[in-house]
Amino acid sequence: MALAAALLAAMAWRRQPVNATARAAALPANFQEKEHFKGLVTAPTNVEFSPDGRVFVAEKSGIIKVFDSLADTTAEIYADLRPQTFNGWDRGMLGMALHPDFPTDPRVYVMYTYNGVMGGTSPRWPSSDGSNDNCPDPPGANNEGCVVAGRISVLSPAVQARAALSSRAQAGPVTERVLIEDWCQQFSSHSIGSLAFGKDGMLYAGGGDGASFNYADWGQKNNACGDPPKPAGTALTAPTGEGGALRSQDLRTTGDPATLDGTIIRVDPETGAGAAGNPLPTGGPNVRRIIAHGVRNPFRFTIRPGTNEVWLGDVGYTTWEEINRLTEPFGTMRNFGWPCYESTPRQPAYDAANLNVCENLYGAGTAAVTAPHFAYNHSAKVVPNETCGTGSSSTSGVAFYAGSTYPAQYKGALFFTDYARKCVWAMKPGTDGLPDKTKIETFATGAGGIVELQAGPNGDIFGADIMGGRIVRYVYNGVNNPPVAAIKSSVTSGAVPLTVAFDGTTSSDADGDLPLTYAWDLDGDGDYDDSTAPGPSHTYAAEGTYTVGLRVTDTRGASDTATQAIVAGSTPPTATITAPGGGLTWKVGDRIDFSGSGADAEDGALTGDSLGWKMIMLHCPSDCHEHTITGQNGASGSFVAPDHEYPSRIELRLTATDSKGLTDTKSVILQPQTTQLTLASNPAGIPLTMLGTTKAAPFTSTVITGSTVSVSAPTATQVIGRKGYEFAGWSDGGASAHNVVAPGAATTLTANYRLKANLAQGRPTKTSSVEKAGVEGPKAVDGNMTTRWSSKRTDPQWIEVDLGTARQVGFVNLKWEAAYATEYRIQTSTGGGVWTTVHTRTGANGADDWVQFTPVNARWVRMYGVKRATAYGYSLWEMEVYDR
Repeated sequence: MALAAALLAAMAWRRQPVNATARAAALPANFQEKEHFKGLVTAPTNVEFSPDGRVFVAEKSGIIKVFDSLADTTAEIYADLRPQTFNGWDRGMLGMALHPDFPTDPRVYVMYTYNGVMGGTSPRWPSSDGSNDNCPDPPGANNEGCVVAGRISVLSPAVQARAALSSRAQAGPVTERVLIEDWCQQFSSHSIGSLAFGKDGMLYAGGGDGASFNYADWGQKNNACGDPPKPAGTALTAPTGEGGALRSQDLRTTGDPATLDGTIIRVDPETGAGAAGNPLPTGGPNVRRIIAHGVRNPFRFTIRPGTNEVWLGDVGYTTWEEINRLTEPFGTMRNFGWPCYESTPRQPAYDAANLNVCENLYGAGTAAVTAPHFAYNHSAKVVPNETCGTGSSSTSGVAFYAGSTYPAQYKGALFFTDYARKCVWAMKPGTDGLPDKTKIETFATGAGGIVELQAGPNGDIFGADIMGGRIVRYVYNGVNNPPVAAIKSSVTSGAVPLTVAFDGTTSSDADGDLPLTYAWDLDGDGDYDDSTAPGPSHTYAAEGTYTVGLRVTDTRGASDTATQAIVAGSTPPTATITAPGGGLTWKVGDRIDFSGSGADAEDGALTGDSLGWKMIMLHCPSDCHEHTITGQNGASGSFVAPDHEYPSRIELRLTATDSKGLTDTKSVILQPQTTQLTLASNPAGIPLTMLGTTKAAPFTSTVITGSTVSVSAPTATQVIGRKGYEFAGWSDGGASAHNVVAPGAATTLTANYRLKANLAQGRPTKTSSVEKAGVEGPKAVDGNMTTRWSSKRTDPQWIEVDLGTARQVGFVNLKWEAAYATEYRIQTSTGGGVWTTVHTRTGANGADDWVQFTPVNARWVRMYGVKRATAYGYSLWEMEVYDR
């Protein structure tokens, strides 16, 4: 969507029954995906490792859990920041870092979406269940937007105390000190992102632009963050608007205080102030913090080991995903170009709007923008012939491998992942030791849900799987791959006495070190001493939940274990969605009522928190990826269909959970109503822009009814049929760049153009020479394509036209006869015989030469021919001059 647009592309979590096993990713030979810390039910987003063996896991809802070790299966709550964390769509607790001297200095740094405006109280948008926050409509998450802020806070354990996992109170107590509060966020994505400490001990952080992912956003919707040139609540217009995604270029507009939206910052971890060595040490507080700007959604970055280099993944919009490198020293400000550029090309939707901020950046040349270290197109494979999909794309994790257990080729490699494509790649180092974009390997396929990569013990790469509710680890086993244990069971629950037949024969060994031996823990006491048969059975006489374990060992002594929960004395509940039915279709803004029930043989009717709903936006430009809108509990409720780009659909999921933790999930897919929106031009053929697509009009796109669509028409001179046209207005009365709301019926919007006034027509001329009678200078400005001026057959030659008074000019059209110039200059003058060259053309090939240059004031305009293409002179049917 880039995700959402977007992204992050999506923060989705699907609750799984107790016996579910996440599907392992496919990896290179001798690598395995190990699963840790399953059942992280409020969506893990970060994992951090302490030198003392403890593992900290941040969840999107605002909870931070701590495990004593990687072998620990029961977490304790370190902190519960749910009351002040906004957890909805792509917002939530997204960044975490341990102090470099941890645990000697036991502070934990977190970055989360604050459920309030900057300086305001929380929760501004309260939730009904304490975890799932909901933006009501109005104002609507993707309509006017529920405005919130971003925070970096420091958490310190005041006393050494812990809370049980089931407690809803904050553990500790843990004290929170807000270090930085900024990042005004109007819409549902492009929130804050990563935190990391550099070798220098400074704290690095990244945040997105807070803009809409549905359309080109320069502040048209309410300008809720109060960006220039108008106050909050007043919609901005092109070309002067500086809101929306243009906040990423705030450092280029000096008339207002700088925000941190769309930036990478480097700050003192004690004070939050800009660190010494930053590019702009004398500006305002935010200016002093920033080391790079012009990023859309730098959701994840990492620091290259042994340096302070920042390697960041920037989630793209319509076309490109980027990996950017921010090198030391930081004395020079880096601008990665968003939204004026996406990767190295100009971004079509923002370019077409002729926004002053972008036009100024274009005028500064490409040297003003730092190009990505690597970028991949949404329609292209990262590695040729790989199985990873294309279309949907959202870079979602980066980490360096600096360990010694992986093969040597991975030493110094940059691992990166894409949430939408469900793959992990390794960019292996080149001869200079840096990740080489020509040496990218597809490392893991089917790695769905990974939203962070992190180096852990032994340097192994870990991933936070937000969909699977788990932490995974990529382990290398050398030349002897251990076997893979797998358990099948005839049933996973039922009334007592419950007899269960188990089967371990689907366990495997990649090296063929067979036969495998089996050791079972059937009674759940932790000892693998109950059976050595490949397929034993066991009867559970007492009610309870039993964790059955299987250990398989190959002939070289390598082993693996698998577990499965058996619930005796209970059967799973049944969830039923009674409304809406699958035939319901929606348009943006529709209120959708839902209801359902849960029934359990042992517990009876399930009510209240036993019924959990998730509203999921499925964005499907190719393969679908998920955005969790929010969640609600109870038998019934409602939500408002949000704005989103097409193709998308809503999935409504109901999960019923009984007292034993057994679950059943049902879902219904709700398709949108759509509209055919056509952009036409008069005359036809002018390139118009709808959302992120620019095409010659007319063209038609499918959009969701009621969605907001950005359209723009070029205001520069357009050449159709050898004539120059200027923009006159849209058929709906909108400005050249504006938003429209998709109506309920097929609609055509027409951009109307009129012929431009030729300032040269009929004006006096002078020439350097005339070949013969009948081809004098006035014949080149008479508006007649059957008459011409022709010079003598020598170089140089010129023709000038007197406009009568000083005018702004910026465009000249030369309509050549067969005798044309291959090299010439366009020159202007305001008098005194002083000519200024405003354009030089070489390698011209005749016909129509439309020459555009920076507008200047001029009374006289001259074509000065330097080199002829033929043995004849210079011959012009017409020389036309336009204001711009």
